[in-house]
Amino acid sequence: MTGPVRAAAVRAGEGDVNHSPRRQDWAARQIQGASRDLIDRDASAFLHQSVSSPCLNAIARAEGIWIEDVAGRRYMDFHGNNVHHIGYGHPRLKAAIAAQMDALPFAPRRFTCEPAVALAEKLAEIAPGDLSKVLFTTGGSDAIEVALKVARAATGRFKTISFWDAFHGAGFGASSVGGEAMFRSGPIGPLLPGTEHVAPFACYHCPYGYPAPNGLPDLDLCHMTCANYLRYVLEREGDVAAVIAEPARAVPYLPPPGYWKAVAEACRAHGTLLIFDEIPTGLGKTGRMFACDHDGVTPDILVMGKALGGGILPIAAVLCRPDLDVAGAYAFGHYTHEKNPVTARAALTTIQIIEDEDLVENARRVGDVALDRLHAMKAKHPLIGDVRGRGFLLGIELVTDRAAKTAASNAAEAILYRAFDQGLSFKTTMGNVLTLTPSLITTEDQMMRALDILEACIAAEENGAAGAPLSAG
Repeated sequence: MTGPVRAAAVRAGEGDVNHSPRRQDWAARQIQGASRDLIDRDASAFLHQSVSSPCLNAIARAEGIWIEDVAGRRYMDFHGNNVHHIGYGHPRLKAAIAAQMDALPFAPRRFTCEPAVALAEKLAEIAPGDLSKVLFTTGGSDAIEVALKVARAATGRFKTISFWDAFHGAGFGASSVGGEAMFRSGPIGPLLPGTEHVAPFACYHCPYGYPAPNGLPDLDLCHMTCANYLRYVLEREGDVAAVIAEPARAVPYLPPPGYWKAVAEACRAHGTLLIFDEIPTGLGKTGRMFACDHDGVTPDILVMGKALGGGILPIAAVLCRPDLDVAGAYAFGHYTHEKNPVTARAALTTIQIIEDEDLVENARRVGDVALDRLHAMKAKHPLIGDVRGRGFLLGIELVTDRAAKTAASNAAEAILYRAFDQGLSFKTTMGNVLTLTPSLITTEDQMMRALDILEACIAAEENGAAGAPLSAG
C-alpha cells in the first residue's frame, strides 16, 4: 500500500482557496454549533478533494436567489454553481416534477418516453443553427465525454485542441481537455493522448504580450494572434478531431470581436469539428439563450448542463448536427438515466419557465445596468483593475498596481469573506477575480443591493477597515 499523497501548491483556478489561514479564521468566527457539527461530519464521511473540502458552511434552505445556513443567516447567492437560473425551488418546477413522478417515475433504458422526446425536440428548437440530434447524460462531465466520442467517430481522428485554464469537467476525458492543474496534475495521470492545449483568449492578460490597458484588444496591433495561433496549430497537427472551448470563458473572459468566426473558418478548412462547452453559460446566462449566439457562430457540437435541471435534478445534453449521427452501431452513452422521464420533465419545464418569465431578457437588461455600475466602481476604486462580462456573467479583477496588473489575491479573499458577513455569496476565480453569476430571476434592485455590498467591501479593504458580521435571523 502506498503512502499518502502530498498536496502540492496548485495555481488558483475555478474556485476559492479553501485551506487558507483567512478561511480558517472566518470559520472559527462564524461556523459554530450545529453548523460546525455538520461540517465535521461531512469531513469525516466524504473523500477530501481540493475546492470542496473542507466545506465553507452548512445550508438549510434555498429559495429564489437566497440560501440560508443552519444558523439562520441568509445570503444572496451570486454563485450557485450556475444551476439556479430560475431560482431555487421554483414552485412550477417542483409541481411538474411531482406530477411526473406520479405519472411515470422511470423508464428502463431500452424504452423511450414522452418527456424525453419532448425535451430533445425542444432543445433542437432553441439551439443555434441546425443542432438537432441529442443525447442526454446525468452531468456535464459525461456530456463532454460523449461529445469527444462523437467527434472521434465522425472524423476518424483522436486529437483535440483546447485551452489552458479551461474547465470542462472531472472525468478522464473532460480533465484531459481541461486546462486546470488541480484536475490534471498529481496522482491521477496519465490522461488521454493527443489532447493539445493552446493559450486562451484573455485580452486583459494577453498571453502573447499585446497591451490592453482597458481590457479591450487593439486588433490593428495584435491582428488577433490568439486565433491565428490556433489556426497555426491546426495546420501543423493536421489531423485534429475537434477544438473544444467555452464560447465565453467562465472566469469570465469574452472573446475579441471576430474570434470565433476566425476559429470556425480554420476548423472547417482542416476538417476539424468545433465543440462549444455551454455547461455554465447556456440557457440565458449571458443575456442570449446561448453564449455563442453573441458571436453568430454555430458549433458542430454544443454541450449544456448545470441549469438544465432547474437547480433540482442533474441532467446535461449534447446537441449535434444531423450529419454527425454516424455511429449507431456503437454506444456513446447508454446511461441508466439517459431518458429518465423525471429529469427530462424538469429540464423541459425549466426551459419553459425561462421563456415564459422572459428571464434571458432580464439577464441582458439587468446585466447591462450592473456592468455600467461596475465601470463606475472601477473609476472610484484603484483596487479594481478590470471589469468584464455579459448578462449575469460578471467579473471584477482586483490588482495592486493597475499598470503592472499585479494580482491582488489577498484582497480578493478578504473581500470574499467581508461579503459573506454582509449576506452576499459569490466566488473568486484565478485567485483575484470576483466572479458574479446570479440567478436569472435577480431584479435590478437586488443586483444594486449586491453591488452596494460589494463596493462597501472593496472600500473597506482599501481603507483597512474591519467588516461587520451578518447576524442570524
